[in-house]
Amino acid sequence: MTKIIFFGNGPLADYAKAILAQKFDIIFHAREKADLETVKSLKAAHPDAHGVLASFGVMIKSDVLDLFEPEGILNIHPSLLPKYRGASPIETAIINGDQNFSVSIMKLVKAMDAGPIYHQETFENLELNKSAIYQALAEAGAKWISENLEHLPTPTEQSGEPTFTTKLDKSMSPLNPENQTAAAALRQVIAFQNYPKSKYDFYNKECIILKAHTSAQAETLSIKCKDQNYLVIDELQPAGKKPMDAKSFLNGYAKN
Repeated sequence: MTKIIFFGNGPLADYAKAILAQKFDIIFHAREKADLETVKSLKAAHPDAHGVLASFGVMIKSDVLDLFEPEGILNIHPSLLPKYRGASPIETAIINGDQNFSVSIMKLVKAMDAGPIYHQETFENLELNKSAIYQALAEAGAKWISENLEHLPTPTEQSGEPTFTTKLDKSMSPLNPENQTAAAALRQVIAFQNYPKSKYDFYNKECIILKAHTSAQAETLSIKCKDQNYLVIDELQPAGKKPMDAKSFLNGYAKN
């Protein structure tokens, strides 16, 4: 059975690995920088092993990259490269209001997400749900690798002006309705599901916004936004409490 050394962390890696494991023998899963020494040893013992990466989060240097030449380590990157290079391509695409989402299979190089492309695929009308998008793109990339790893085409250099994304952090969590349209606020809620999460204070209580929708009119628990439309909260989680729907929250926290 064809052997793979897999690199990756998080949902993109989990979904991709599940598909690859159906066809290949994954002899090692590198999750952190320290694992790269094990990769060197295993590659020496199994020179025919391929490398596949999905959201590893660690820059891999030439001493490892060179071991996988000439095909290189195949990187499953969830964007239409060179667009959205970097750490948060899916989240950035959601925030920007993109209607289509893409996955690229590229050869890993030292420069971030700059390697030549083996394959690209774009999906229209995906459910606007962060987890569903991660799953769709990871599985599509892994399926292409499963079907083509043993007869890879010649990769082509990226063309066009690259754009870059930033690493998400908790400082981005607060909603800013004074400067956001309701649609933009909703896109933030969707993009920040799981991490870094969108937050807003209701009745002096910091809350994570779990589910929401937009409306031209105020509803049960609503935030008025820059465009005079409303972000309507469907489900939220007060600090230190369990998730609850808007009505339950109001029953417990609204001032009389």
